[in-house]
Amino acid sequence: MSFENRIALVTGAGAGIGRATALALAAKGATVAVLSRTKSELDELSAEIADQGGNALPLPADVSDKADMQAAFDRIEETYGRLDMVFANAGINGTWAPIADLEVDEWDLVNAVNLRGTFLTVHHAIPLMREHGGSIVITSSINGTRTFTTAGATAYATTKAGQLAFMQMAAVELGPHKIRVNAICPGQIDTGINAKTTRRNLESITMRPAEYPKGHIPLTGTKGGSAEEVADLAVFLFSDAARHITGTPVWIDGAQSLLV
Repeated sequence: MSFENRIALVTGAGAGIGRATALALAAKGATVAVLSRTKSELDELSAEIADQGGNALPLPADVSDKADMQAAFDRIEETYGRLDMVFANAGINGTWAPIADLEVDEWDLVNAVNLRGTFLTVHHAIPLMREHGGSIVITSSINGTRTFTTAGATAYATTKAGQLAFMQMAAVELGPHKIRVNAICPGQIDTGINAKTTRRNLESITMRPAEYPKGHIPLTGTKGGSAEEVADLAVFLFSDAARHITGTPVWIDGAQSLLV
């Protein structure tokens, strides 16, 4: 499995799943444009890819910002003139709170990053992929697709469900251009995203809360998956081995989401 002479874009590349996937794609020979809000993370990642003999283009940008994304894709077009693989991975948990307590600004922020960001990424990628085809992978979640008991995660789960619908619509529309679109739906993955989650008044919710991220996982007990394992799945979906797979969500959670 080689990605020599292929150009990839990874959003949310500064840490976690995005970082692991950027490194995995570069190790397979891809040239990787890495996008994140944090320039220092991108500089570190780009240097690591270069040290391993790869090529990276750091793109500091906010995926929810129209001007930022236009500028980032202008640089990709000017530098490479094409894209072959796009990992629309950037996302946040945001605030988990009862619906009655959730502020409009908190709702809007999660939607802006997770849904608007996914749209802007795919929207700008299409002109760079349409002539030759390629593969797009979107990071969704078990929340909003299989799991609906994570207390307070209404905004997050709604955006993740929306990403799944967006992926399926895009797969049908872009199929004639030989662009495949799939989604990965991680469960508990050991990244830093949970430390950035705001939780408020969850004890007031009467629904049975999921024990996240320390819930029982049939395959691994209390041990979550790793960012590298999710990266391996993304690499497979980008590869020619997945050439007839499109419009498909793939859950990567050790059967965690099947527990009800």
